[in-house]
Amino acid sequence: MKAVRFHEYGTPDVLRYEEVEQPVPGIGEVRIRVAATSFNPVDGNIRAGFMQGPIPVALPHTPGIDVAGTVDALGEDADGVEVGDRVVGFLPMAGAGAAAEYVLAPTGILTPAPTSIPLADAGGLPLVGLTAWQGLFDHAGLSVGQRVLINGAGGAVGGYAVQLAKHAGAHVIATAGPRSSERVKAAGADEVLGHGLPELAEPVDVVLNLAPVDPAQLAALAGVVRDGGVVVNTTVWMPAPSDEERGVRGIDLFVNSNAAQLAQLVALVDSGALRVDIARRVPLADLPALHAEAAAGPISGKAIVLPPASLA
Repeated sequence: MKAVRFHEYGTPDVLRYEEVEQPVPGIGEVRIRVAATSFNPVDGNIRAGFMQGPIPVALPHTPGIDVAGTVDALGEDADGVEVGDRVVGFLPMAGAGAAAEYVLAPTGILTPAPTSIPLADAGGLPLVGLTAWQGLFDHAGLSVGQRVLINGAGGAVGGYAVQLAKHAGAHVIATAGPRSSERVKAAGADEVLGHGLPELAEPVDVVLNLAPVDPAQLAALAGVVRDGGVVVNTTVWMPAPSDEERGVRGIDLFVNSNAAQLAQLVALVDSGALRVDIARRVPLADLPALHAEAAAGPISGKAIVLPPASLA
């Protein structure tokens, strides 16, 4: 089968599109015929060697944390899944990824794929959707009537965060650049502000920071939160700011695979309450070029990566 792998850490040049042996599922695993994976910034950080501590991958390594595809083989004790099932999942981050024609997955991370969108497009949902969900609800406890500031809402996670917060009945304030402000409005934001520390009419209950801002600007975000509120930060190389005197908590978010939460996201997609936006569809052979583009600057929108069979 075809796969993209790197045999050493480094720049995007270390990525190779090559022939590899088709994997065989073990106990509690299934093999998935990949319809799509996606590119996430963490893929580039893993490839570059920046994540060897928290994500110790074995070399050679196939990237691609998200997967959407069809189960085509079952390992022993692979319960709850059948050959032919269309599934979506957030793969173990230290294991072999889905930038390949086939990938193995433990059954516990999988959930049935949405039926209302193309199967390949579902490959853009797991990591970014779960990041938004866990930031807003697990860590911030966002509830109806609260005010939330989503800082850096123009990216892929931000689009889901705006939609989920609005669906939860929150008043959504978002920061975004000129290129993405209309998209953020269309996602449901009540207010869209430019980049930089926002000037707000009144404090917010929750800040979800998705932007790689400088340390001073990140620290200042605690100042726009009401007493007892929370700042959830996804840029984990900088600690989330807090203000103990006012009871403002700072929480660093590192997303986890969660099939039950992913199933809730899928249900929202199929009900029409959550839109999956795919900006680009990239052939698997072009994944190294996509990594190179991302290394030169942020990619706009969500890119999914299609193996040869999905391009036919």
